[in-house]
Amino acid sequence: MTMISPRISLRACAFVVAGLVAALVAFGAGTLPARAAGAIFPTASRIGLVPPAGMTVSPAFPGFQDAADKAAIILATFPANAFGSLDQTMVPEALTKQGIEKREPFQTGSGKGFLLTGKQTIGDAPFREWMLIAPVGNVTALVTVRVPDQDTKYTDQAVRAALATVTVRASVPDAEQLSLVPFTVGDLAGFQIEDVLPGRAVMLVHLTGAGQPSDKAADQSKDIHGRPIDARFLIGALPGGPADPKDDDDFARVTFNQIGGIREVRIQDAEPLRIGGASGYETLATAKDAGDTNLMVVQWLRFGSGGYMQMIGTARADAWTDVFPRMRAVRDSIETK
Repeated sequence: MTMISPRISLRACAFVVAGLVAALVAFGAGTLPARAAGAIFPTASRIGLVPPAGMTVSPAFPGFQDAADKAAIILATFPANAFGSLDQTMVPEALTKQGIEKREPFQTGSGKGFLLTGKQTIGDAPFREWMLIAPVGNVTALVTVRVPDQDTKYTDQAVRAALATVTVRASVPDAEQLSLVPFTVGDLAGFQIEDVLPGRAVMLVHLTGAGQPSDKAADQSKDIHGRPIDARFLIGALPGGPADPKDDDDFARVTFNQIGGIREVRIQDAEPLRIGGASGYETLATAKDAGDTNLMVVQWLRFGSGGYMQMIGTARADAWTDVFPRMRAVRDSIETK
């Protein structure tokens, strides 16, 4: 996996056998638009809209669905600066093999984007599809609507009316984001939530000097608002684990060795310990990232029945004294649901 360097965002993370997968979006800065009246936001989604009558929030994906009619609206977000690239590349000539037939300008209450329309075949079933790409406040929204071709309930007019209401909220409450993972975090200890992988993991970040300027800012990665980060902490709940306590050491070694994005690793400590009343294992090491920044890396494994938790923290070596106790505070506040 490649999350561990402060230069790497969660979008680049991947859960391997050791346990970490992630593909989530970071957002650029900008001015937020007025919210569309009656807009509904699926859990942890930055964007929302007023869905057509008959559609409700989906429990399976970020968006809305009418399970009986097999119709759906799927929401996704990209950084604000992604719009220009999408505007240049998402043209009918390049997408004809994907069933796109037409592109046209489209106005939402938040700005002017473009709408792609066409047909898709999923399995043996034909669907009509609308795909809106639009700048919405400080994100680029991608909204896909799929309706069975023979459906008469979700007309072109109804779909367009819903798409015109696409809007964004300034932030998603921490509790709402954490509701998507199978554990609770009682103390964020100065960390902030950067991304969540529903059902599996959360990525936390610690901002340099609590947002104050740093003379090393040029050497660091940035958070979603462009502020420098000095540490990241990824917490994941995973199935499996060592079959026997005597295998804990080997299991911890394998999982730690599968961490990507670090080099010149030197293990300083590797030993079993109790975490939250359960058996666990700590591995502590020095390392460097691809940019030759000196790092400290910690992996905590917390074993349980039928699964385990993997917690991986990384920080610039010069910030370790401050952030390591914070990581331990977060670790000790975690409880499974």
